[in-house]
Amino acid sequence: MVKSLSLTEENYLKAIYHLSDSGNESVNTNSLAESMRTTPASVNDMMKKLSNKNLIGYKKYKGATLLPEGKNSALHVIRKHRLWEVFLVQKLNFKWDEVHEIAEQLEHIKSPLLVERLDEFLGNPTIDPHGDPIPDANGVIKEVIKAPLSELDQGSSGMLVNVSNDDPALLQHLDKLKISLGSRLTIVERMDFDGSVSIKIDGKDNHFISQAIAECLMLTILDQ
Repeated sequence: MVKSLSLTEENYLKAIYHLSDSGNESVNTNSLAESMRTTPASVNDMMKKLSNKNLIGYKKYKGATLLPEGKNSALHVIRKHRLWEVFLVQKLNFKWDEVHEIAEQLEHIKSPLLVERLDEFLGNPTIDPHGDPIPDANGVIKEVIKAPLSELDQGSSGMLVNVSNDDPALLQHLDKLKISLGSRLTIVERMDFDGSVSIKIDGKDNHFISQAIAECLMLTILDQ
């Protein structure tokens, strides 16, 4: 049973999860302060509060780690966020670059029954519109083996399964290039000078993309 937490407490647990390699590493105070756009002193106060609730392990100057109940709470919030993103895109016709901020608000709805009905209504999706995995009701995530396009060899092909950065400007640029989840991307040429790559999209026209963008495009490797 997930504890009843405040909006701020949920946001901290979610931030620790994302910053700690899915809850497996310690997160320092400065990183949390930057992520939460607050001061280290405020982070310390919240860490003490979450520690007293047995949600995190925390030592001053050494950082915070999620305890099992804290990780479960974080995954519960992430599950709601990603289900709402699916709903907004599939049922309300939002674009994938428009849904993150709205889902940030909807993820704090408390009703477990609503989340269960939402999941059923959407057909129990396993990924959100950006390809991020959706935890199931037990907090289990089905991971897919993938690699960033920036690490593929020249001539290799992969299917886009995830965009690791949900910045609207990036998603809008991908839309202009007609790159979406499921697109087949082939490395035609790699520029050693700046790491940019020329790619073929679904076997059609070539386009150059920067190294920064290539690092955000996560692919499953396809047979040549």
